[in-house]
Amino acid sequence: MTATLPTPDCEGYLNQPHQAVYYRIYRSSAFTPRRLLLLHGGGVDGQITWEPIVSRLLQWAEVLVPDLRGTGKTRFPDHQEHPFSTSDVVADMAALLDSLGWDSFDLGGYSYGGLVAMQLKAARPSAVGKTFLFEPGLLGGGNEAELLNRRENLLQAAQKLRIDEELEYGLQVFLDAVSPQRNRNSRNEEIVRGRLAHRPKGLAAILEAVTRAARQLDRAQLIAAQEHVSSFVGERSSAEVFTFCQEIAQQRPDWLCHLIPGTDHALPFQKPDAIARLMNADLQAFLSQAG
Repeated sequence: MTATLPTPDCEGYLNQPHQAVYYRIYRSSAFTPRRLLLLHGGGVDGQITWEPIVSRLLQWAEVLVPDLRGTGKTRFPDHQEHPFSTSDVVADMAALLDSLGWDSFDLGGYSYGGLVAMQLKAARPSAVGKTFLFEPGLLGGGNEAELLNRRENLLQAAQKLRIDEELEYGLQVFLDAVSPQRNRNSRNEEIVRGRLAHRPKGLAAILEAVTRAARQLDRAQLIAAQEHVSSFVGERSSAEVFTFCQEIAQQRPDWLCHLIPGTDHALPFQKPDAIARLMNADLQAFLSQAG
């Protein structure tokens, strides 16, 4: 049964000197008065990414879904695409939270948004309760050579995405880098490419920002800063991703790993019902342990 997609109860812009950040807030009569911030991945905005999951969440009274830099309706003042860092995006989110008076919330992030979520948690440790990570950047697993090769592929994709004549090739390089074992059904591929082609130069800026972060951030330190994590991995994603997740969970009693059957890196789009059920259950278990 397909869930009816929700309509935002509130939406608007936080206008800053260097970025106009667009956001949506969904409200419901949830079991608890908790708030949840959800951060999308590169190339597809917050609404498309999260609404199918939001419609199935039972534990949160308010869900905040912004568009991150390079995506959706969030723009630089001149409406051009410019370089930025993931730290800039963290600052955007901090400013948005402050403007809304959100000083306590749960947090979810997918891919690019997952990396931003981890940095936001490190910056505001006491503000975040439960965290949900969906194949975030920096948790890809693999050895140093494999990680380096993945970064080089993302930079190659970024270069091609900035050239109109190379757009299709750039999208292929990007998808092959982040989801090599994806379902390549022509209809699925067409939908994905159509979404990613909405702001290709914004996606290029995202890939460059994530690659710079991968070089500069201390991954072990960033992981250590996380608490009460539920991590979600697609069954058809690289085996190293789930292995790395399990290795963390073996050392961290507050870190759960969920393998989502029949999905690849695009898991939030492919199995929103299964993911929402796990999020509801994991928060309930977290609250029971905290109580």
